[in-house]
Amino acid sequence: METRRFGRTGHFSTVAILGGAAFGKIDQAAADAAMERAIAAGVNHIDIAPSYGNAETRLGPWIARERARFFLGCKTTERSRDGAAAELHRSLERLRTDKFDLYQMHAVKTLEDLDAVTARGGALQAAIAAREQGLTRFIGITGHGLQSPSVFLEALRRFDFDTILFPINARLFANADYRRDADALLRECRARAVGVMAIKAVTKGPWGERPRTHATWYEPFTDAAHIQRAINFALSQEITGLCTVGDVAVLPQFIDACARFTRLSAAEQEAMSADALQYEPLFV
Repeated sequence: METRRFGRTGHFSTVAILGGAAFGKIDQAAADAAMERAIAAGVNHIDIAPSYGNAETRLGPWIARERARFFLGCKTTERSRDGAAAELHRSLERLRTDKFDLYQMHAVKTLEDLDAVTARGGALQAAIAAREQGLTRFIGITGHGLQSPSVFLEALRRFDFDTILFPINARLFANADYRRDADALLRECRARAVGVMAIKAVTKGPWGERPRTHATWYEPFTDAAHIQRAINFALSQEITGLCTVGDVAVLPQFIDACARFTRLSAAEQEAMSADALQYEPLFV
């Protein structure tokens, strides 16, 4: 599988970054099978959070045994320094490790969220202290929603984050405002050697009133052809990699599509975005 430099971290991450959300509501046997599949594919980067149900507990035995194999990123949704510091230590304990490679301010969706994180006594101060103590090497920020690119441009003005994580897919890029802000954010990240991860690559749309057939909070593409096209679109942007889908049933196809990635031309990307207008947007 292709690897790409994760910004200034210097780590060459596989373009498939194992997303911990898929491990939150499964038993240990299913988690073990998914981890074996990821390792067999060469995946070398994990992104996880305590808000992902039992994911940290499920992956703890693997991290204890395979820590050297993976670049390990964790997150906090806490907004205070003390709350984030306590959550970081709980995550270290559950994941059976003594340090993270990356610790991220999680689900920063609005400028109000960013204000809380970056305020005096905010969660960012806990991450900075953790870096000084050797508990993490790098500090990042993650978010969802239509405001993510513009919020993260402001975040980079306030603090020199090492990494960002935000949504990328053809339907989102069909939104002219989102595409403009995303392109501006990606240019800024390139100029500053900020590592970029993308999420929601295989989103088909919101569930709406339909029965939920997968663990993802959005409806994912599930057939190989659509997954491959979606992966090709997302990885054709100037990013490091994609956090894998939040359902272990779709995970093998996602990983396989990352391994078979083919870069799209600008014209092919534009055509995909135009075609994606047939789908309901996930964020409104």
